[in-house]
Amino acid sequence: MQSPSATLLIIDDDDVVRASLAAYLDDSGFRVLQAPSGPKGLELFDSERPDLVICDLRMPQMDGLELIRLISERQNDLPVIVVSGAGVMNDAVEALRLGAADYLIKPLEDLAMLEHSVRRALDRSRLRLENRRYREQLETANRDLQASLHLLQEDQDAGRQVQMNMLPVTPWTTDDFHFAHQIIPSLYLSGDFVDYFRVDEHRIGFYLADVSGHGASSAFVTVLLKFMTTRLLYESRRGGTLREFKPSEVLDHINRGLINCKLGKHVTMLGGVIDQERNVLHYSIGGHLPMPVLYDGESARYLEGRGLPVGLFVDATYDDFEMVLPERFSLTLLSDGILDLLPGDTLKDKESALPELVAGAGGTLDGLRGAFGLAALHDMPDDIALLVLSRNLA
Repeated sequence: MQSPSATLLIIDDDDVVRASLAAYLDDSGFRVLQAPSGPKGLELFDSERPDLVICDLRMPQMDGLELIRLISERQNDLPVIVVSGAGVMNDAVEALRLGAADYLIKPLEDLAMLEHSVRRALDRSRLRLENRRYREQLETANRDLQASLHLLQEDQDAGRQVQMNMLPVTPWTTDDFHFAHQIIPSLYLSGDFVDYFRVDEHRIGFYLADVSGHGASSAFVTVLLKFMTTRLLYESRRGGTLREFKPSEVLDHINRGLINCKLGKHVTMLGGVIDQERNVLHYSIGGHLPMPVLYDGESARYLEGRGLPVGLFVDATYDDFEMVLPERFSLTLLSDGILDLLPGDTLKDKESALPELVAGAGGTLDGLRGAFGLAALHDMPDDIALLVLSRNLA
């Protein structure tokens, strides 16, 4: 219902009619202004800015149609109600065409009809005004959103560039070991990360990590992982000799670091160190699935071991596992996003299928790309990371 404080302007050269309309509408709670002619009405309109105009059509000096045109030029959405005794159909059609909200014929036998028309026109006017304001607010919000999206895209581009720069070169060969990886983010930035590097002249380190969640917040943790592992390696090298640290110590270091940062993120990961002098792989597991798959050129199997996620439990401990490496092998590490691409209805079914699939792909990254159909992936629910390290497999 329209507020009773709405201001109405009645323009009519008939003093009796004008006064009677004004008295009735005043009693109905409106503030009513009166003008005896079109020019006087325009003066009042300009000075008082009423919410609605009621006018006659047949008036000296300026007829009602001209008055409606001039009012529309000043405020095209202001409601105008014509109350006229002319009763000419063409006048009614022209008044409505010019934007009149209603057309009533004199004499008005029931002034309640006029009040109803006034309130209805004011309600429509109020709704139009609200809709215009909503559109303006929406347009402003859209402009702000576009600006924010542009800034976000710049931030995402910068973050993606940082993340890509942190990843190791692929493929990478050192002595007789060959490393290759691929990361496919479900969003613009990935929560999966891989790294491999020379620890010293006879050791090679590597890991695959899967940060909980997706997008920028998870990608930030991958930056933190890179920082923590690099700093740990740097501190271990101080003094000129690198101590014989274990992969479990690395996971424990990252676990404490993530918990202390209070980011609300945890990581599943597997870290390993290849001792080339002894031909032994040392590795530790931080709640990671699926387990790495070892392929010796004939058959494939999972590595043994288990462990808690990293960054979730303060008192978590991690075990070290070791195995002698075959002369000819590949080791495939995958993030759990790959499980969505495996056949089977249950996790057990999917895990059972993976070693055979790795063997069928020849234990190579290119073979896995084809086996999983990675080139045709769209709208993935999770990030996917693959890391394959091999020796003498070709």
